[in-house]
Amino acid sequence: MNANQLNHTAQVLENMLTFQQPADAVISAYFRNHHKLGRADRHEIAETAFAALRHYQKITSALRRPHVQARKAALAALVLGRSFNINQLEDILNDADGEKEFLSSLKARKAEFSGCLNTVAELPDWLITRLQVHWEDEQIQAFGRSVAQSAPLDVRVNTLKGKRDKILVQLQREFPKAIATPYAPHGIRFPDKPALNKHELFLNGTLEVQDEGSQLLAHLVGAKRGEMVVDFCAGAGGKTLAIGAQMANKGRIYAFDVSEKRLANLKPRMTRAGLTNIHPERIESEHDPRIARLYGKADRVLVDAPCSGLGTLRRNPDLKYRQSPETIEKLLQQQQSILQAASQLVGAGGRLVYATCSVLPEENEMQIADFLENNPQFELVNCSELLSAQKIDLNTGQFLILNTATHGTDGFFAAVLQRKA
Repeated sequence: MNANQLNHTAQVLENMLTFQQPADAVISAYFRNHHKLGRADRHEIAETAFAALRHYQKITSALRRPHVQARKAALAALVLGRSFNINQLEDILNDADGEKEFLSSLKARKAEFSGCLNTVAELPDWLITRLQVHWEDEQIQAFGRSVAQSAPLDVRVNTLKGKRDKILVQLQREFPKAIATPYAPHGIRFPDKPALNKHELFLNGTLEVQDEGSQLLAHLVGAKRGEMVVDFCAGAGGKTLAIGAQMANKGRIYAFDVSEKRLANLKPRMTRAGLTNIHPERIESEHDPRIARLYGKADRVLVDAPCSGLGTLRRNPDLKYRQSPETIEKLLQQQQSILQAASQLVGAGGRLVYATCSVLPEENEMQIADFLENNPQFELVNCSELLSAQKIDLNTGQFLILNTATHGTDGFFAAVLQRKA
């Protein structure tokens, strides 16, 4: 890292470490405003800024209000998160501000850091307190360490345009490190995260960026040709596209979302993927009266519920500082309301899939327990049996529970419910 890159990183962190906006939005806006920065500069700045987020607990234990001392926070990120040694940074350190002394004291505190759960796991106190209700400290430590790593790039092969094994061989000529995902049958993983947005296979709709855990949800939905499916919280439509391919472009998928912007992002992706069976529709809320026309008619309903996102900390490390016990409580109420509303669309014998990218049982197993207590017309279907029937060797019990430390995916939860005939 050179002095110019360090100065830019410090400017990014001044804003990012206030946690007023999502980290990716902060850095995107900064790069738009500094469009002369080259690709190598952007890489160094982004990697270091996200390293600061991943090691924020250690940084805050050494720096009060890191956003006010953003240059030192950036240097700490280089040493703690990117394994730079102090000698490598000698040329860009400012002795007048005691930067070398600061980094030396930081390295000397290694034993102290390893003795505290929040600095070992790199998780804030509120989240550790919440997890300790359900997990042992060793599990919390393993989870924290796993999500402090950068995520690989996972893509899904669009089965309307190609077969995974054939596409993988083709890609390995260009990207030798590309491998098949261990669980999702249409997934390919790039550990070194190459830029694929201008690759021919991406532009022609053969590849879609999608985490392996997210890909597995489509297999739990299990949609068949000619069915009516509702993706109740479709967002930008990654799972909608996977379901559309699963249905071989036959039948009808309603993609509902409250955000016009997210649905607008789905439309060009549909075209690229060659899908014509998806019908995006913006709704005001889960209680929008237009939903009533589908009551009792859907064969499958997917509820990828708004959640804390704490399973995606590899990609969004700022979420653990932007969420709080108060935001979690609001989300729990919203999830209950959405699940209840979506359940009314499911026809007799139909399937309701509830999913989150959270690791908190309050958002997951406990929500399902509450729903089943109040909706005896639904019964639980075993997720592992559904996956096994599709030759997917993944047994996490009656629910799909994916943990980054164990499975190498984002943290995901899913439950499959069936309306009794």
